Amino acid sequence: MKTDVKKTLDSYRARVGELRVLEVPPLQYLMVDGHGDPNTALEYVEAITALYPVAYALKSLSRRELDRDYVVPPLEALWWAADHAVFTSARDKSRWDWTAMILTPDWLGADHVAAAVATAAAKAGPSPALGRLRLETLEEGRCVQTLHVGPYDAEAAVLADLHERFLPAAGLRPRGKHHEIYLSDPRRVAPARLRTILRQPVEPA
Repeated sequence: MKTDVKKTLDSYRARVGELRVLEVPPLQYLMVDGHGDPNTALEYVEAITALYPVAYALKSLSRRELDRDYVVPPLEALWWAADHAVFTSARDKSRWDWTAMILTPDWLGADHVAAAVATAAAKAGPSPALGRLRLETLEEGRCVQTLHVGPYDAEAAVLADLHERFLPAAGLRPRGKHHEIYLSDPRRVAPARLRTILRQPVEPA
C-alpha cells in the first residue's frame, strides 16, 4: 500500500474558518531557496522544475530498492520578508523570500537524495536549482493553521485575522516563517477553488 501523508499526518488537516493550534513534528523536505515574486521570478520556476523530478525519482528509488511506495506530497513553501506587512496588506511579492519544498519520507536519506538528483539531471539536463537543492529537517513545533479556499491573493484577510485577532486573544505571537501547503494544482483548478493550508509557527506572547 502507498503511504499518503495527507491522510496520515494531522498537520495536513485543516478547515475553512477554523484557526487550529497544533504540534507539528519534525519533518524532512527537499528544499530550494529563492527570492522575488513567484509569478515572475525565474528562480521560482527553476526551483519547481528541480523539485518535482527529484521527488519522483526518489519515489521510484524507494519503491525499487526499499519496496516502500508513497504518494508524492504536495508542493509547500515558506515565505518571509523584513516587513510582515508585505504578506497581510501591501502584498509586495517582489520583496518576498521563499523556500519551495516537498516533504520526503523519513526512511529516505541524503544518499538517496543524491542518487535522485543524479537521475533527474541525467534525464532533464543540468539545472541551476539542482545545485541548490538540499534535504533538511524542519522543526516547527507549535503552530496555528487554517484552510484557505480561493485565490492566493485573497489570503491577506485570513492572515490579518490570524495575526491581529486570533494570536493576541490566544496569548500567542508569531515565530518563524509563514508556511503554505498547496493542496490544489493551479494549472488544473480555477483560482476560486484553490485549497491552501496556511500555517504560522507560534510561541507564548
